[in-house]
Amino acid sequence: MKTLILTCNTGEGHNSCATAIKEYFESNREECYIKDGLGFISLKVSHMISWGHTYIYRHLPRLFEHGYGYSERHLDLFRYGSIVYKFIGQGAEKLFACISDGDYDTVICTHVFAALMLTQMLEQHPMKIKTAFVSTDYTCSPCTQDSNLDLYFIPGEEFTNDFLCDTITRNKLVPSGIPVRQMFYQRSDKRDSKMRVGVDPNHRHLIMMCGSIGCGPMTNLLHDLELQLPEKWEITVICGRNQKLEKKLSLRYQVHKNIHIKGFVKDMGEMMDSADLYLTKPGGLSVTEAKTKELPMVFVNAVAGCEEYNLRYFVSKGGAVTGSTNVELTKRCLALMGNEQELERMHQDLGALNNGNAAEIIYNRIREMN
Repeated sequence: MKTLILTCNTGEGHNSCATAIKEYFESNREECYIKDGLGFISLKVSHMISWGHTYIYRHLPRLFEHGYGYSERHLDLFRYGSIVYKFIGQGAEKLFACISDGDYDTVICTHVFAALMLTQMLEQHPMKIKTAFVSTDYTCSPCTQDSNLDLYFIPGEEFTNDFLCDTITRNKLVPSGIPVRQMFYQRSDKRDSKMRVGVDPNHRHLIMMCGSIGCGPMTNLLHDLELQLPEKWEITVICGRNQKLEKKLSLRYQVHKNIHIKGFVKDMGEMMDSADLYLTKPGGLSVTEAKTKELPMVFVNAVAGCEEYNLRYFVSKGGAVTGSTNVELTKRCLALMGNEQELERMHQDLGALNNGNAAEIIYNRIREMN
């Protein structure tokens, strides 16, 4: 089996999902490659959309929320003959050449734009290949139902009706969960992990992150938390790829021994093992990683859109709480950090949601296809 995974550089979640699948496939000695789906239109287009997505996430989150809501209300935006349909279809010919020249027999999409492009390619050039889409949020994103692939890997059985349509029938749906890297299935002793990440093993540890982009009200939230931080509590702030934010916070808190400012952290598995609580925006991959680690969460509704569905899901399941203001979020964090019984309850509720290794389920199901 030779597999091509198509992602899109609109946030790190789709890339992380692709990496998790590739990691598992390669552990089974399968040949697997990741490519940017938008790159088949052009590298300039890919870079422009990636930059625009990052800018809007950081500076204009309500615009993203409005745009997502508009696309939900106007599904014809992605239908046959639409401007978006034609725009995405520009990459179909190059994608066909890539699959043909690379002799791929399996193509997996971790972004809906890639799934639409692959659907159009197959309409123009029917091929005997196995195709699949992997959802990276706890909802069916707009225009997913305009694609037509062999399999759809979804977050869980309860999301089945959200995906069902003329082209996505029940036999195509596989409730695999969302794939995360294998490091998140491994567990380390919390005290040992705290020492390895530079935290006193006798202290409470809150990790704070708003995606790889480093968006949301992190500066103000950290300020509010710092003013009320008990002596034996520590905070690690992960700024992701937002170097400007990392530099700003590093300068401000360089003399505060209980606040640690980090950039991009490679071993988030170890970091989560060291934590008692996770303050984060509800990105699909971020929350799934924490769910896999059974780490209680407090959600910052920084961007909304598809992340609003993730927030609602985990709050309803008891694994997370949220607040509408920075003051409320600060109170939630401080109250939970001091309530071992409530943290344990949330830990147990998250454990009940874990339904196996998603990448393994995807690999085995695709292997079963004729």
